[in-house]
Amino acid sequence: MQEQAIENVVIIGSGPAGLTAAIYLARSDLNPLVITGLNPGGQLINTDLIENFPGFSSIKGTDLMMKMMAHAKELGTRFIYEAAESIDVTSVIPQGNNGKFTITIPRADPVCAQAMIIATGARHRHLNIPGESEFTNRGVSWCATCDGPMYKSKKVAVIGGGNSAVMEALFLSSFASEVTLIHRRDTLRADNVMQQKLFNKDNVRCIWNSEPSVIAGKTTVDTLYIKNRLTSDETILKVDGVFIAVGTTPTSEIVKELVVLDDEKYILATDTATSCEGIFAAGDVVSRSLKQAIYAAGHGALAAKRTEEFLGRR
Repeated sequence: MQEQAIENVVIIGSGPAGLTAAIYLARSDLNPLVITGLNPGGQLINTDLIENFPGFSSIKGTDLMMKMMAHAKELGTRFIYEAAESIDVTSVIPQGNNGKFTITIPRADPVCAQAMIIATGARHRHLNIPGESEFTNRGVSWCATCDGPMYKSKKVAVIGGGNSAVMEALFLSSFASEVTLIHRRDTLRADNVMQQKLFNKDNVRCIWNSEPSVIAGKTTVDTLYIKNRLTSDETILKVDGVFIAVGTTPTSEIVKELVVLDDEKYILATDTATSCEGIFAAGDVVSRSLKQAIYAAGHGALAAKRTEEFLGRR
């Protein structure tokens, strides 16, 4: 019976964090293996245009991720184009090998590894209303930092009432001629300091106790239908863009029994080191992530360095 190979490090996730970690680890001759997930490239492949990633004045999200993946491959990174199903901490490894983790993968043999980097990202929460998916990247966005400058002197709406929504509205107020914040309650959940900054903006207004019901337009968004939750009255708002900021859901299910998570299920990590020795985490799945591609990439580089130290390569 052939002895099972033990990987130095397995990276779960193939967004900016995972691929950057792979590039750094490959350059250190650690021969990393990436389990991509069902959508290689992560959430960024759904971003039509990126204008704030260093080195590219403008690039499609898909193109950026394909370049990063090609770079990792050139350096020797290997890929399994599947989603990891489970991770077990192995107490006894056959033949005395020093592997520690066993990753189960559908339609592939289990993989054993000495160390792991979790870079599974987070999913934007959706409104699940008509027009949301149809107009994604054609007026519907989940990232003001990414897309805000494209709405200079235009009218936009922000959906949400927490810190993320207020931050989006404040950022957009520097570009848009008018920002309308729509919240399902009559008070915001954002920090008081942030609320005051928002209320001091002349080009920002709030619509309370309301939710969007339909996003409409021809080729791009031009109309948002809003329903009052108390009266059921409908308002028609003419806008050029709709920014959805109702939160994100971390993709941390696979390690929920292995590492400490915060109240929102994000991974708690110090310099990318989790509570489980040998498991590191980077990018949007980590608590308090900036949720920007460049931040995730830098976080991936740090995770790679910490993994090298753990494996005794630094």
